[in-house]
Amino acid sequence: MPSRTTSTPRVAVLADSDTRWKWGALTAYRIQPDIRLDGYLLRGRATPTVRQLDEVGARADSLREIRAVDFVRKIDRGLDGSGYDVVVLACVGGAVQAVLHGLAGAWRTAGRRPVVVTGYVGVVYEKLADGLLLRHGADVVLANSRHDADRFREVYRGVGAADDSVVECALPFLGGAPYTGAHDPYTVVFAAQPSVPESRTDRTYLLRRAVEHARKHPDREVLIKLRSKPGEHTTHIEELPYQKLATKVPGGLPANCRLVYGNMGEVLDRTDLMVTVSSTAALESLHRGIPTAVLTDLGIREALGNHSFLGSGCLASWDELDAGHRPEPDADWLARQGVAADGPYEKAFDAARARVTALREADHLPPLTPYYTPRTAPGYLPGILARHGLDPQGEPIAGYADAPEETGGLRRVARETVREAARGAYRHGVQRVAPAIRRWGQL
Repeated sequence: MPSRTTSTPRVAVLADSDTRWKWGALTAYRIQPDIRLDGYLLRGRATPTVRQLDEVGARADSLREIRAVDFVRKIDRGLDGSGYDVVVLACVGGAVQAVLHGLAGAWRTAGRRPVVVTGYVGVVYEKLADGLLLRHGADVVLANSRHDADRFREVYRGVGAADDSVVECALPFLGGAPYTGAHDPYTVVFAAQPSVPESRTDRTYLLRRAVEHARKHPDREVLIKLRSKPGEHTTHIEELPYQKLATKVPGGLPANCRLVYGNMGEVLDRTDLMVTVSSTAALESLHRGIPTAVLTDLGIREALGNHSFLGSGCLASWDELDAGHRPEPDADWLARQGVAADGPYEKAFDAARARVTALREADHLPPLTPYYTPRTAPGYLPGILARHGLDPQGEPIAGYADAPEETGGLRRVARETVREAARGAYRHGVQRVAPAIRRWGQL
């Protein structure tokens, strides 16, 4: 392992979707400036496309697609003196747990090892205990706000696990110019989400209300901000893309209403009112002082995630917005959520930066010790590990790990072609076949 005081720390980020890549890469730059960053995209259903990566805008010195078992093997081999100082795991909880166990096994006798960091990409509104315990074992578990840090420590203490890994920071992609007043034209942005709400009825309703708002306010521009194009996946599966629903809007979309893609920060540059159900885009908007509405039309429910905004002052309905209502956020709520725009954000990463630097420069780090083990979760952990090619002890499964990591020439082309075809078939099943089967079942 290289010297802990190297002038250019080497950081590896493993991510499994476009949004998690954005969080992981930007977090790496926040907690360890002036780094060499190598990106690894976990091979799976949500592996981002070139277009998605370009839209995110988070850059790396190198970027490649990889399996979890090969990532573990690569990081382990790097302990010979050419490895990483920090490893950021920006994946779904199960993948984080699998990699933690794989690295724990690989580093069992290592004298020195990288610092392992993980966390969440946005608002944590579901599976709090499940997701947190799957991330336990990392040296640092980042909490995006004081509110989250308190909850995270409570969960770890509740099962008797160490909670000193939890470090408060903020979302790494907050920023941009503060909102100074209305644009011309006044622009309303509806930030759509891939999986919230789920039903066709609810998604059609939200689209219809956005379209109606545009028709009621012809002097305004209404943008429907989409995360992905048909056939692409992000963190969550999108069975009913708004693009398809938009083609069925009676009379079509009015001239002042359109679908848009692109970097959220750039869209916010021209936003006067942000509208969403529970998207993390609301926090980006609030940080910049943009009027922000979290919709109550479909109820305030845990399944929607808008319950996370209780006390924010942002809850509102389309009827209220149609009538000209502009929500006023609660300052105390903003501060607890780490989105205050009056200066504290600039220091939000000081604690995380100091913790990671201290661990990186330490002479020795203790072994990685996840809470879940074959003893504490014998009916849960083995399945999680097996999905990523590891046995219950975190060792590569025979045959799975022996498969070639990369192939060349025509074999590589064939592999990529088959994988893309499989992804296309999977997406077709998710977006067309599965909804049809559900509809038939309701007849």
